[in-house]
Amino acid sequence: MDAPAINTPEYSVSELAHALKRTVEDSYGHVRVRGEISGFKRAASGHVYLSLKDDAAVIDGVMWKGVAGALPFRPEDGLEVIATGKLTTYPGRSKYQIVIERMEPAGVGALLAQLEARKAKLAAEGLFDADRKRALPYIPRVIGVITSPTGAVIRDILHRLADRFPRPVLVWPVLVQGDAAAGQVAAAIAGFNALPRGGPIPRPDLLIVARGGGSIEDLWAFNEEVTVRAVANSRIPIITAVGHETDTTLVDFASDHRAPTPTAAAERAVPVLAELRLTLTGLGLRADRAALRLLDLRRERLNAVAARQPSLRNLLGLRQQRFDDLAERLPRGLRATAQHWATRLTRAQLRPALLRQRRDSAAADLTRATTQLQTAARSVTTRDAQTLTASAARLRPHLLTAQHARAQARLEAASRLLDSLSPLGVLARGYAVVTDKAGKLVTAAEQARQHDALVLTFADGKLDVTTGVPLQGRLL
Repeated sequence: MDAPAINTPEYSVSELAHALKRTVEDSYGHVRVRGEISGFKRAASGHVYLSLKDDAAVIDGVMWKGVAGALPFRPEDGLEVIATGKLTTYPGRSKYQIVIERMEPAGVGALLAQLEARKAKLAAEGLFDADRKRALPYIPRVIGVITSPTGAVIRDILHRLADRFPRPVLVWPVLVQGDAAAGQVAAAIAGFNALPRGGPIPRPDLLIVARGGGSIEDLWAFNEEVTVRAVANSRIPIITAVGHETDTTLVDFASDHRAPTPTAAAERAVPVLAELRLTLTGLGLRADRAALRLLDLRRERLNAVAARQPSLRNLLGLRQQRFDDLAERLPRGLRATAQHWATRLTRAQLRPALLRQRRDSAAADLTRATTQLQTAARSVTTRDAQTLTASAARLRPHLLTAQHARAQARLEAASRLLDSLSPLGVLARGYAVVTDKAGKLVTAAEQARQHDALVLTFADGKLDVTTGVPLQGRLL
């Protein structure tokens, strides 16, 4: 029996996939889908892949590079958004997806919640602490401005700086809105900090990060973590002026000073040159007046002190009188001093009787010393003889004879030494002692020529001689 005929058309896999693709795209040309971002991923090509989910379903999404770069905020997992795009399929995986052409947060409340969570995280790291903030330079040499090169912000800043205090300005152009804005602002801050001092491009002393007003989405680049960390880590003081006065971004908490507007940032960056000149002129006038007052005061004090000082005549009169008195007393003092020393010289001259007395005294002293020496020698001889006799009684005859001979030899040697040392012995050999009239020993012919009279002492007496009368024909 033949099989029944089948009239169902037959499709290849590709034909069916493309038919489904056309059906989906025709039925759902453009849709708006609300959901929570999940699995957010940015490919190396710049395209973004993600999923949108709610509590019951999930749909894949893709966002091409051009659309992703124009987003006013940074998408991330957990953020509820509204995505507008075209629904299509991906035949390579048999899945459908939405090609997102526009994306916006589902509400301000979601962004604010994300902002508060990020603020709490960065504050816990200490990036907003007051002790991290640095003082702004009073008059910066160079000011760096990070903002869009077009628009009213840069013109307002430059105009205000020119009005108040013209300073060199370096502008680093950046995007101030969109997904790439945060990275460019952070790179500009790091670039200014990396400039070397003394290089061809001067390193700014102060940075201004500014942009005009806008919605929270427009200002979202200045709430990004990369921007906030760049501001907090800058070694150059930073003034932030983002949005209007009521707008507050996270970079305002991390900066060293927050200005309500870009114009206010320029006003805070420099003082008013005219006011500064006026202040300096006033201070100069005050300093001149103070110097004049001080000079007048010192002059008055000098005059008062000079009036109380005695005159030159009074100061020198007493000294002049004392000088005259000393000049009159000086000749008398010189004469009195000369007379005093003349008297002492006269008294100090030696008389002949005094010289003879001193000579006789010295001779007597010499005789006594000789007598004492002889007595001591006899005493020693007697004591040695007694000791020798006592020892002889205890010794044998031959030992006694030998010891007696040795003692006798020592005695004779001592006697000879005594005779050789005795002054009388020297005189007995024909010598004489020559002294002057004062009894001072004369030992050289040159000394003898200096005296008109000398005394010669012999063994048997003394003889006075005069040097003017030759002795034996000549004094040797």
